Amino acid sequence: MIVDRKTFTYKGKIVLEKLLIRSPHRHEAIFQNEGCFVHLTGAGTRLLSAQDNLLIASQESVLLKCGTYFLDFLDKLNGQTVEVLAIHLYPEVLEQLYSAELPALIGKTASFSPSAAIGHDAVIARYLESLEFYFQNPALVNDDLLELKIKELVLLLVQTGNAGSVLSLATHLHSPMDINIKRTIDLHTYSNLSTTELAELCNLSLSSFKRAFKKIYHDSPTSYFITEKLKKAKALLAGSDLPIGEIAYEAGFNDPLYFTRLFRQRAGMAPSAYRASHTQPAHPAG
Repeated sequence: MIVDRKTFTYKGKIVLEKLLIRSPHRHEAIFQNEGCFVHLTGAGTRLLSAQDNLLIASQESVLLKCGTYFLDFLDKLNGQTVEVLAIHLYPEVLEQLYSAELPALIGKTASFSPSAAIGHDAVIARYLESLEFYFQNPALVNDDLLELKIKELVLLLVQTGNAGSVLSLATHLHSPMDINIKRTIDLHTYSNLSTTELAELCNLSLSSFKRAFKKIYHDSPTSYFITEKLKKAKALLAGSDLPIGEIAYEAGFNDPLYFTRLFRQRAGMAPSAYRASHTQPAHPAG
C-alpha cells in the first residue's frame, strides 16, 4: 500500500514524485506519453511490462520508455517499506528544454531494447540526495529549478555511461510500441499477473485479449498459466533442493498455501510427496 506521496508539478504536469510503499503491493504505472527515471531505496522490486521482467535491487534505478508497468513488491517482503523516487520525462518538456539538441537526438536511429537497471553510481546518488533536500524544503521549488533538475539528470545519465539509454528513450517516446502478445505471455508466464493486467500490458481490452489468447494458445489464460506454473514447480521439486515455499514463488504463486492446495488437487499428492517420489536415491559408494 502507498503510505505517503509527495509531488512537484511543472506547468500542470507531475515531473517529480516520491512514494513510500509498504509491501506486499503491486503498483501500476502508466507512461503512455512520457518516459520515467525511477530509483528504489529500502528494498528491490520486480518490474513487469510488455517487454520487461526485470529485478531491480535497492539503490538501483531504471529508465522507462512509454508503456504500462507494474512494480511488484512481493509478499515475502511483507511489511517492508520501499521509497520510490520518480522523475517524469515528457516529450514536450524535453523538446522545450532542448530546443536544438533533442530533435537531432530523436533523428538518430536506436534499436528498441527492454528497460535496463542502472546500478548504484556515486554521481547519480549525489543528484538524488539533492532532490531529497527539496522534498524537505518544498517552498524553494519552482519551474526554473525543476527545469534545471531535469536537464541535470539527462546530462548525468549521458556522462555516467547511459547515453544509449537516453537515446533509446528519446527515440521511442515518439514511436508506437508494437506489442507482440506471444512475447508478452512468454515473458510473464510466472509473473503472477492477473488476466486484466496482462491485457493492459498488451494495450487490449479484456475481451479482445482473451480472444487473442485463445487463438494463439488454444486454452483460456487461467487454465494455461496454472498448467505452466505447475510444470515449472514439478521440475523444481524434482531437480532442486529449494524449500517448497521458495518454489511456489519461483513458479509464480504469491501464496505458498494456495500453491500447496492447488498442487495437491492437480497432482493427487502434496508437493513434498511429489519431491520424495521423484528424487533419485543416492547410490552407495563402491
